[in-house]
Amino acid sequence: MTEEHLLETKVLIVGAGPTGLALAIELGSRSIPCMVIERNDRAGYAPRAKTTNVRTREHLRRWGIADRLAAASPFGLDYPSHVLFVTRLGGHRLAKFEHVLNCNPEKNADYSEHAQWIPQYLLEDVLRAHAQSLPGVEVRFSTEYESLSQTEEHVHAKIRNLATGEVENVVCDYLVGADGARSAVRDAIGAKMSGTYGLSRNFNIVFRAPGLAEAHSHGPAIMYWQINADSPGVIGPMDVGDKWFFMPSNVSKDLKLTNSEAADLIRKATGIDLPYEVLSTDEWIASRLIADKYQDRRIFLAGDACHLHPPMGGYGMNMGIADGVDLGWKLAATLQGWGGSSLLDSYEAERRPVHNFVMDEAVANHALIGTQAFQSGMEDATAEGARLREEASQHIQMTKAREFLNLRVVLGYHYGESSLVISDGSVMAPQGGEKYVASARPGCVAPHAWLEDGSSLYDGFGQGFTLLVTDENAEDLDLTLKQIAHDAAKVAIPLTIVTPRNGELADLYGARYALIRPDQHVAWRGNSWPDNGHQLMRRVSGH
Repeated sequence: MTEEHLLETKVLIVGAGPTGLALAIELGSRSIPCMVIERNDRAGYAPRAKTTNVRTREHLRRWGIADRLAAASPFGLDYPSHVLFVTRLGGHRLAKFEHVLNCNPEKNADYSEHAQWIPQYLLEDVLRAHAQSLPGVEVRFSTEYESLSQTEEHVHAKIRNLATGEVENVVCDYLVGADGARSAVRDAIGAKMSGTYGLSRNFNIVFRAPGLAEAHSHGPAIMYWQINADSPGVIGPMDVGDKWFFMPSNVSKDLKLTNSEAADLIRKATGIDLPYEVLSTDEWIASRLIADKYQDRRIFLAGDACHLHPPMGGYGMNMGIADGVDLGWKLAATLQGWGGSSLLDSYEAERRPVHNFVMDEAVANHALIGTQAFQSGMEDATAEGARLREEASQHIQMTKAREFLNLRVVLGYHYGESSLVISDGSVMAPQGGEKYVASARPGCVAPHAWLEDGSSLYDGFGQGFTLLVTDENAEDLDLTLKQIAHDAAKVAIPLTIVTPRNGELADLYGARYALIRPDQHVAWRGNSWPDNGHQLMRRVSGH
């Protein structure tokens, strides 16, 4: 028999991966008590995600920890973020994409933080340390979710300490399942995944290979796509200590890999004979699946628990973190009393179209994994071999650029159809578009700019809503700002008013005023504040 204890918290988060930690940080930074439980120890896991993209890094900047992630970079921020296509690591070069995924650390007007190539487990270390530093945030490892039930006012959950067997009852206002692809919370609320399962079968092999970086002539890069008849796939450096990853792609369904067989496969695929030490082999299936619902009253799903797709483009982990951000500020607003009754319903309404858009991108990238460029004889040291390699190069340059130059996806998504967004009548571009063009249309990510003092425009945004004034010479500005502040106070919405010094903001935003949400999306813009401004404030906060 195990004794049961009763615990109380505002939000119980099942899963301490990036999604759950992002949610905990959003809540903890707003003084909302929460508990994060995780059945594993999250140590020593082979990472699938290695790209922390621009949008995620901007959230880290907002949380004050972007510099900590930069300091954790195993190769330094100046390591070339190139992607090379080769026949083999020890073979011919076919194509090169330079400074992919916006990892270049040089300042860029479009964003406040560049992307970063870093193993997911190092990102988790930074997120976890910050979450645990926040008052009211408790993270419990070796703790398993067992069951739940809910009433109109609370969720009741049973959790078990896997080390002691002790069972505890948790009473919370809300529960979030950020517990991954095999989500038990998803099962508990009866949500079903639908779509296409089994687009390909793959392995993620982590290994140690002293001397491999010097054993080829292609120069440093973050990924080398190998295109050959033996074992096509992606290989690249992962961490200090000569640690690498290898992902043979679309392997046969009956392939099983021991460590010795994995080492032989690396040797064969690269054409380089070294004493490879295999540290782990992790099988994974590429699929496109999405849950039929993300919410059952007080229970929500986030991250891989409600959407799964191929990793091409590096969207999965980052999209889960964005789920945590969206749900986090809305839960906090609701618990603090200024969020309206429809605010939490907007979580699925806003995120589902973005999930479908990004998943379609990932599937399109997965369909062009490079093997289509292979032709028999292209590895031959002959004139015909050279001609075939040039054909492959042209094919790769034409088909793969969208995957590696993807700012239009990372920043180009929007919530234009959301009930929390007030349209200004301008035509909303399709999700992503052909290339990223900053837009202040309501629903879009607020366009970024660097200010005269060298700071980011985003640095002045508050934790609640922000009223951005792009023209400090506007007529009757003081009276207008007093009215806006009054309208926000009338519905208890936290509001920060900023009048930054940058002469280009008026043109960039296309309006004198822009109301920015806590997640840095534009909620409204206009050249004058409406007479019913408090109704506008009610609308954007879900009333």
